[in-house]
Amino acid sequence: MSKIKVGVAQVAPKFLDKKGTVEKACKVIGEAGKKGVQLLVFPETFIAAFPYWRGCVSVRRSTELIFEMQKNAIRIPGEDTEILADAAKAADLICVIGCNELSDITGSGTLYNTLLFINNDGIILGKHRKIMPTHSERVYWGMGDASDIAVFDTDIGRIGGAICYEHHMTLLRYAMAVKGEEIHCAVWPGWWRMEKHGGDKTAEPGARSCDIEPAIRQHAIETQTFVISSSGYLPPEEVPDNLKSEMQYNLGVGGACVVNPAGVFVREPVFNKEDIICAEIDMDERMMAKAYFDTMGHYARWDILSLNIAENRWTPTGPKPIKDTGEERAGDIAKLKELAKKYNINDDKLKSLINDLENMESRR
Repeated sequence: MSKIKVGVAQVAPKFLDKKGTVEKACKVIGEAGKKGVQLLVFPETFIAAFPYWRGCVSVRRSTELIFEMQKNAIRIPGEDTEILADAAKAADLICVIGCNELSDITGSGTLYNTLLFINNDGIILGKHRKIMPTHSERVYWGMGDASDIAVFDTDIGRIGGAICYEHHMTLLRYAMAVKGEEIHCAVWPGWWRMEKHGGDKTAEPGARSCDIEPAIRQHAIETQTFVISSSGYLPPEEVPDNLKSEMQYNLGVGGACVVNPAGVFVREPVFNKEDIICAEIDMDERMMAKAYFDTMGHYARWDILSLNIAENRWTPTGPKPIKDTGEERAGDIAKLKELAKKYNINDDKLKSLINDLENMESRR
């Protein structure tokens, strides 16, 4: 498959309303499926809130708002992921969606800034937790670990993702290349304007002076990947009345765009518009880019520069080996599907069995 239709869900969440946001996500997934989208990317913590108020509230108020985020977070796997997976399967598309995730450790209430990956069979491929929340975000989210550096095999290629300022973590980006990423999902809370010190503050929100643009273009060039970039969209009328005075921001203006492996826009950033932003990418362009510059081949010098990636996840009882990498998990799913076909088990039953096993594992 050379040409692939991708989409960015530039839509407003039902802010701090998990049920309403999951319902809206399913509706958007269905609409994207009708448009022929094969990969749909939602922005950072779409379910169900990014803490735009951070830095503007007291410690006490921040704690109250963290509690609201906890109540509107999802568990992976869980009832909400089942609903999203069913929608992805019905639409026959791969879905990557940002969410606030509640820890799967028994007794923990910690939140994570997470990207959830669901394939077009309605099976959860895995997740990526932001490994280093940025600045005051550390009040709201815990840190991911080595198991969150993952790339997932799909029908359209190997897909990975990173969240916001992870795109400025050079070693993480190279680790994604080492793991064979071909399509990269970049998610952000919005699009901001970088100002010179003491500079002009009159530019409109969404002005093209944001570090998102150079970050995604550089990632595309350095790793020869397509980058599907999804930025948060939250118009003022979607902000809850009880938060309007605390969310004086200009970030949620969108900025959905797509970049090819040469760092050229396939779709220029789109601002201030709720829509499914679509583009066609041609995977042959990736090989053309590698013919000139191959970061995992003729332009590498592993004899003098190499990367060490940890292979353990951390648990309350110490480090555990990482078993469910994207590649191994995709292989396991393929074997399960082959066995299901052999023993006449339909897709819905297979999915139910997989989720039951995952729930058992999360309770261990």
